[in-house]
Amino acid sequence: MSIFFHRSYQQNKTSKSLYLRLIKVYIMNHKPIEGFSKLPKQGKIDWLVNEYLEGNQEYQNILKQYWNEDADLQKLHDEFSENTISNFYMPYGIAPNFLIDGKLVALPMAVEESSVVAAASKAAKFWIDKGGFKTTIINTEKLGHTHFIFNVEPHKLLHFFNFNLKKKLFETTDDITANMRKRGGGILNINLVDKTAEMPNYYQLKASFDTVDSMGANFINSCLEQFGKTLRQEVATSEDFTQEEKNSLQIVMNILSNFTPDCIVRAEVSCKMEDLKDDSGISPEEFASKFKQAVTIAEIEPYRATTHNKGVMNGVDAVVIATGNDFRATEACAHAYAARDGQYRSLTHCTTDNGVFRFWIDLPISVGVVGGLTNLHPLVKFSLALLGKPSAQELMSILAVSGLAQNFGALRSLVTTGIQKGHMKMHLLNILNQLGATEEEKQYFVAYFKDKTVSHHEVINEFNRMRGN
Repeated sequence: MSIFFHRSYQQNKTSKSLYLRLIKVYIMNHKPIEGFSKLPKQGKIDWLVNEYLEGNQEYQNILKQYWNEDADLQKLHDEFSENTISNFYMPYGIAPNFLIDGKLVALPMAVEESSVVAAASKAAKFWIDKGGFKTTIINTEKLGHTHFIFNVEPHKLLHFFNFNLKKKLFETTDDITANMRKRGGGILNINLVDKTAEMPNYYQLKASFDTVDSMGANFINSCLEQFGKTLRQEVATSEDFTQEEKNSLQIVMNILSNFTPDCIVRAEVSCKMEDLKDDSGISPEEFASKFKQAVTIAEIEPYRATTHNKGVMNGVDAVVIATGNDFRATEACAHAYAARDGQYRSLTHCTTDNGVFRFWIDLPISVGVVGGLTNLHPLVKFSLALLGKPSAQELMSILAVSGLAQNFGALRSLVTTGIQKGHMKMHLLNILNQLGATEEEKQYFVAYFKDKTVSHHEVINEFNRMRGN
C-alpha cells in the first residue's frame, strides 16, 4: 500500500491532497488500539486477525500450530518477551567432530540457512586429523560509559576526578559489585575521557568490568546508573566548581557498550602445506595460494569483506542463539571491530610462510553462561550441557572456532568448486517443499542431483518433466 502511495505522489506531485486522502482512507481501515499489552493472548490474536487479516481463521490456526502442547512450557516461552502470540521455530542442528584445544565437541547450531551446519561440520572433519582448532583468550574486559555534558575547564574536572570522584564511584557501587567481586569480577578501572574536541563540553566516565561467567549487561548498567547519580551528587557538593558550572552539568545517559575490543579471543588452525590435499582437484600449493588471496581480498576490499564476515557470523550466531546469548550484540561488536581502523576489513587472516598454512580469527565477543535465558530456556540448558557446561571464556573459544570453521568452509568452496555446488544441494529440499513434492519424489531428486549442479531452474524443469506437466 505504501509503495502505491509513493508512486502516486511521485507521478503527480500536484495531487498532494489526493495523496493525503488515500493515506487517510488507509488509516481509517485500521484503527489504533489502546491497551494491547493488557489483552490476554487469545484477545491479541482475535484483534490482529480481525483488524489485519479479514477474520480469516486459517491465520489463527497457523499461530496455534506452533504452540507447545505443554501449557507450562508454553507459558515460559510467552514470558521471555512481550505481546507474544506464538513461537517462531528455527531448526536446531548439530555440527559434530570439532576438536577444540584437544577436546572433541559437538556444536549446537540454531540456524535456518541452508549449508551452514553442513559447511561447519565439513570444516571440523577436515581439521580433526591436523591438530584441530586452538584458541587463546586474549582479554575479557567489558566497557560502559556515563556520558555527560559539563561546561568546565578540562584540567579542573580532571583534578576533581583524580582526587575526589574516582574513589567515590567505587565506594557508592560497593553494594552493587559485592556478589560479582566474590566470583572474581567487578569494576576493573574507571577513567575520565575528554571528548570536548569532538563535541562541546562532552565528557565520559569510561569503566571497564569483568563479569566472569555472565554477559553482565544488567550488572554493568546498574553500576553506570549509580555513577551518574554519584557524579551529580559530588559535583553539587564540591567546592571546586562555581554555581554556574554546577548548573551546567547534564547526565546524558549511562549505558554499557556492545563494542568490546578488549574482550577478545583468538581461534586458529595450521598445518603443513602438503596436508591440505583433498578431493577438490587442485594441488595443496594452489589451494593455499588461492585461499590466502581470497582472505587478502577481504582484508582490503569492503564489498567482499562484508560478505566474508557475514559468513563468519553464520557460524558464530548459530551457536550464540543455541546457547541463549544475544546475537545482535555479537554482530554489532564484530562489525565495529572489523572497521576499527576506519575501513571495514576481514575478521579472519591467513599466512603461508615457510611451508605452513595458518588461518585464524581474532573475535571480540561478550557472552554468558549464567543469567538470562541460560537459566530458563530448556534447549539452552541442553546446549550448554552438550558443550560440557563451559565457562564464559570457554564459550568464547567455541564461538570463535565456529566462525572460523564456517569461514574456512565457505572459502574452500569458493576457491575450488564454487559456492553454489554445495549450497544448492543443501537448498534442494527447500525447493522441493515449495513445489509440494512427495517423500518418494524427494528421494528421487536427491539421487538425480547427486552428480549434477543444483539450480532452481533445473529442479523445476525436472519436476515438471517427471510429473508430465
